[in-house]
Amino acid sequence: MSLNGRKALSFIHNDFEDLEYWYPVYRLREAGMTVDTAGEVAGETYKGKYGVPAASDMAFADVDPAQYDLLLVPGGWAPDKLRRFPEVIEITKKMNADGKIIGQICHAGWVLISADILKGKRVTSTPGIRDDMTNAGATWLDEAVVVDGNLVSSRRPPDLPAYLAAMIETLAAR
Repeated sequence: MSLNGRKALSFIHNDFEDLEYWYPVYRLREAGMTVDTAGEVAGETYKGKYGVPAASDMAFADVDPAQYDLLLVPGGWAPDKLRRFPEVIEITKKMNADGKIIGQICHAGWVLISADILKGKRVTSTPGIRDDMTNAGATWLDEAVVVDGNLVSSRRPPDLPAYLAAMIETLAAR
């Protein structure tokens, strides 16, 4: 499936889950997408939980959500940091309001909770934030991947193949 000409944005901060960042980035690039990474500071290198580095292409403040078809929020401990940035919340809200696809895995649901976009949605995440997700108004399911409208959610690294297959299929259908 070719996604040529489409663009994805991934958030990044220290302690991201290495596989939950890199696996989607590589799979989407293989499918033809351009994937940009936004961090607190442009050009900064962030370290994953297991030490794998990733550099930001731009700062959160420089992101134009209208330029992207997809938002990726990797898990790990980074989402707890990411949700503290007003720009991250505004980007997430804007992309959701525009019906753009938002992919979240593991603890990434914290960003969507803080953006207040989960009411009435069906989602999954790591079981550790199940209560947070349901308290935000979502219906939590213990499934490898859940697609509800523009939201594609997954639990953790072993579910990455199902997560990316669903994400690519959802993108290709649009």
